[in-house]
Amino acid sequence: METKLNKSLHRLACVCLLGLIVLCLGWELWWAPMRPGGTLMALKAVPLLFGLRGVLQARLYTLQWVAMLSLLYLMEGVVRAWSDFSVASQILAGAEIVLSLGLYLGAILYVRPAKRAARRRRPS
Repeated sequence: METKLNKSLHRLACVCLLGLIVLCLGWELWWAPMRPGGTLMALKAVPLLFGLRGVLQARLYTLQWVAMLSLLYLMEGVVRAWSDFSVASQILAGAEIVLSLGLYLGAILYVRPAKRAARRRRPS
């Protein structure tokens, strides 16, 4: 049974994943690329694309590994917020931190009740 909280958590994960994809592409191609004209760093959005369909369909396994993947984007955001000289890049890094944390929390908290139910069904 899907509760309002579960729907909200799933929606949070979906919105944050889509936002993270857009952010990764926009950041490295147009808004504040490392080099003028864009860089191959935009390819960092590709791993997120692999999980897009499964997250949108609320597949538990996909949500689990996308949550773990989001921690890499969290780390990148923290490092670039701390070390980039460009103010625009620091602001985008802050957005990456927020989106990756939202994706992580939304996905993990959505999956948690299903994992608990599976543990209860498992014979002792």
